[in-house]
Amino acid sequence: MFRATSRLLDCRITFFTRSPCGLCDTAKAVVQNVNKTRPLQYQEINVMEPGQEKWKDVYEFDTPVIHIDKASATETTTSSLKLMHRFKEEEVTKLMDEAERS
Repeated sequence: MFRATSRLLDCRITFFTRSPCGLCDTAKAVVQNVNKTRPLQYQEINVMEPGQEKWKDVYEFDTPVIHIDKASATETTTSSLKLMHRFKEEEVTKLMDEAERS
């Protein structure tokens, strides 16, 4: 779904979802549109899947959520920059800019 270009990746986006989730489908489309103009590393986590109890405890009733970290970050954490529920492309790119500066 997402691919990196030859340009360096700007950020890593971790997308927290569950199924079914109409808001998640809409939010995923927003991230896909951002990816068309800004390369990013993408990871998707279904908080309801086995092994994701840590994230289920945090986001079970709050999906969709995205964490935005520098591409060089080794992992996402609850202190990562984040957007929840309904967000726009401009909000995603603004937080990507902020993550790059931090």
